[in-house]
Amino acid sequence: MKDNFSRSVIIALNDIQLQTALDRGTTRGVNNRIVAMGETTDANALRHQARLARERALNHLPDLLQQLERNVIANGGHVLWARDAAELNQIILDLCRKHDVRRVTKGKSMVTEESELNHALEANGIEVTESDLGEYIVQLAGETPSHIVFPMLHKTKEATAQLLHDKLGMPMTDKPEDMTRFVRGVMRRKYLEADMGISGVNFAIAETGTIATVENEGNNRLSTSTPRVYVAVMGIEKVIATWEDYAVLVQLLARSATGQRLSVYNNLMSGPRRADEPDGPDVFYLVIMDNGRSRILGTEYAESLACIRCGACLNACPVYQNIGGHAYGWVYPGPIGSIVTPLLLGPTRAPKLPYASSLCGACQAACPVEIAIPDMLLRLRRDLVQAGDPTPGWRIGMWLWATAFKSPVLYRLGGKMAGMATRLLAGRSGKIKSLPPPFDAWTKQRDFPAFAESSFRERLKRRRGKQTDA
Repeated sequence: MKDNFSRSVIIALNDIQLQTALDRGTTRGVNNRIVAMGETTDANALRHQARLARERALNHLPDLLQQLERNVIANGGHVLWARDAAELNQIILDLCRKHDVRRVTKGKSMVTEESELNHALEANGIEVTESDLGEYIVQLAGETPSHIVFPMLHKTKEATAQLLHDKLGMPMTDKPEDMTRFVRGVMRRKYLEADMGISGVNFAIAETGTIATVENEGNNRLSTSTPRVYVAVMGIEKVIATWEDYAVLVQLLARSATGQRLSVYNNLMSGPRRADEPDGPDVFYLVIMDNGRSRILGTEYAESLACIRCGACLNACPVYQNIGGHAYGWVYPGPIGSIVTPLLLGPTRAPKLPYASSLCGACQAACPVEIAIPDMLLRLRRDLVQAGDPTPGWRIGMWLWATAFKSPVLYRLGGKMAGMATRLLAGRSGKIKSLPPPFDAWTKQRDFPAFAESSFRERLKRRRGKQTDA
């Protein structure tokens, strides 16, 4: 990952198609979530219950992972462990060779986006087809997902129609249902020809060794049940303790992600097909990846692992609403991505992401498991400063600011000088259209109001003087 955040932001802000897609998608996502959460008896109590479920899982993570492994094996499945992304890719590549796999259909999976599994398999001659509609369109375009739940949120329906026409020969249409019907016809053959199905995991229920996936299309169910080999891939944090926890979390996932009371397909897999079952995979593997997650446990950022990947914080974030997901530079965009990316890759690999937030708190208000995202963003900013990340100019500026704020005399003098300078630049309008460097970045997007003629302290002093005279 390269740190091109500033340049990517400028490109995104000037992309008219992207701005149209973001305005349509995020507005709809926010409104649908509000309506769906408002239908519950007590939304705050439900969120708190979900928070406790995730806390229990993280507090007992090693024990639950062992319990999950035992029960998956007891159900006839196999469990494999990957320390990092490279090991995950190698494990799945070895499974492909073991089972003579040539074609793979793949359900939605953020973990395999982390590891860039598709590239690893394709480099070894294995055909990989994304089965999620959004992921498939992104794959056709040679792009990466821009949203955790809506991979193609950055695309308008008009651009999608043109892509499908160019790549697959679809007759031009502006109706999403026609596009979906056309892609469904293409995908049916892919499912029937696939030797292996791969999917992510929304929840792994430790008490029974059950893998739960959530979707609206049925593509994931076909990817996991039609091929003879099924591989589920999850991060270590996806495990939960009980079915009661699942019952709480799955309804909040749907309401927060898409504004539904419940997703259309809630798939539950407890091993390969039995002798008396007509369908399902002959072999089932669960691959559990760490990739830096265990380093986060026990730190002040541990609650970031409670995320259920609903995408609600992305939809609510004013920064994401304006720049989309690709500007963040890696798999996880938005507010949660601004935390997870520096934690998994290292803070110096993504030094600007913790600052990609107004700290308005909309992300935390939308989060179904009450993750304190703004607090962690502030802590990451602190860590970056302590690591010496800011430029010399920034450090000098902050030193001057701190020196002035510690001295009443310098503070008052600075206020007087700033007031005279800004009023001179603003003129009669009272607003500055262009500030000199290094402050000109502010006025590229907005006006800067001139300082008032008298400070708050001066006005308060006069007011108290008048009250004393009275």
